[in-house]
Amino acid sequence: MDSTHARGTHARGTPARRRTVTAALAAAGLALTAGLTACGNAAEVREPGTGVDRDGRSIGLLLPDDTNRFNAFDRPLFEQRVAELCADCEVESASAQADVATQQQQVDAMITKGVRVLVLDAVDSRSLRSSVERAREAGIEVVAYDRLVEGPISAYVSFDGERVGRLQGEALLRALGDRARDGQIVMMNGAATDPNSAWFKRGALAALEGRVAIGKAYDTAEWLPVNAHMNMSGAIASLGADSIDGVYSANDGLAAGIISALKSAKIRPLPPVTGQDADLAGIQRIVAGEQYMTVYKPFRQEAYAAAEMAVALVRGQRPDGVATGTVDSPTTRDIPSVLLTPVSVTVGDIEKTVIKDGMYTVDQICTPKYAADCERAGLTP
Repeated sequence: MDSTHARGTHARGTPARRRTVTAALAAAGLALTAGLTACGNAAEVREPGTGVDRDGRSIGLLLPDDTNRFNAFDRPLFEQRVAELCADCEVESASAQADVATQQQQVDAMITKGVRVLVLDAVDSRSLRSSVERAREAGIEVVAYDRLVEGPISAYVSFDGERVGRLQGEALLRALGDRARDGQIVMMNGAATDPNSAWFKRGALAALEGRVAIGKAYDTAEWLPVNAHMNMSGAIASLGADSIDGVYSANDGLAAGIISALKSAKIRPLPPVTGQDADLAGIQRIVAGEQYMTVYKPFRQEAYAAAEMAVALVRGQRPDGVATGTVDSPTTRDIPSVLLTPVSVTVGDIEKTVIKDGMYTVDQICTPKYAADCERAGLTP
């Protein structure tokens, strides 16, 4: 098990509340942490929590981009849970627009504002390490959200990434059936800079290796659908349009690019394509028979766990009461963590998963374009 894996899943009791660190940093505090004082003496690095106002109730939430899941689910759910647990807590959120430099600047802005806790979904886990270190030196507790960022973080909340990959790989094998024995697939992984991508890949390979040939495999730069389209077009040109029996896609966004490339090559019928995140467009593609499955990650559970950890940290408590185990990152061992269980969704599972949980309504899924498909799938208002 490598450094991004969960090291333990021992129960730690019912989820409690956590501690985070807030408030405005004084100008003198900023000067002290920066390095040398006006007198030329080396500044000491503060112990966690000493560079901020302990009575503060400010929590920063930094998200990597403006995809639908973050705007429609993660951010509002996080804010809702914080408000339920801490009436005088304030949440300030921002999106990095998938840009590392922008997110680094946003971390610096949160440090200047003196938030007590920073909940961070890093655009790039390695590149944000120095930012996490600066936040920690300023006395701010950092909770890694969805992606395990490097540096001295206090807690981590995500889904079991290896389980995600296994669900995808197992579903693809089921879709292939007997064709898997002599067939071949294309493997479209996420960005090489994202440790979650490696986690998903490892789980998928555990299911796929030895069961089906992998004709081409790609790491998709920045998780962009346009790059997945380009990679898939290259795979079709290399392997041949009639020689691709299935596609492992690490998420729904990549699946959109893959399916677009398959359609452009006039491949019919479409081979089974996997996904992840249960995006509305992905669910609609599943209803239409263009995408075989997705992995549903109940975002409410993830956002709520992160909010509970943040509020506990604000109140000076440790996050262990909420954590259900620990993980190691390349820089930090035994990080209190919550790793939630993902759910495989094919067309027959939509009603009992994303609709039942209130993620989408039938009307949202079954627009006029998909009305006939929904009727065949048994999805009716």
